[in-house]
Amino acid sequence: MEKKIYVVGMFDEQTEQTVQKAVSAVAGVTSCTANATKSQVLVNFDEGAAGVEDAINNAISGCGVDVIG
Repeated sequence: MEKKIYVVGMFDEQTEQTVQKAVSAVAGVTSCTANATKSQVLVNFDEGAAGVEDAINNAISGCGVDVIG
């Protein structure tokens, strides 16, 4: 499943890379692209994995970036 997540607080390339690395490490995530210019994170993941969406949101929040939708 592909999901676009809108965020606040991702302002530069370093934060993009931090978010991409954190989300990519979540079990069930197959790809992740963070884009500070668009304030979004595009994630592909196995929707059958238990709790994967919460884990993705927690990974983003753990980088100091707020998930808004």
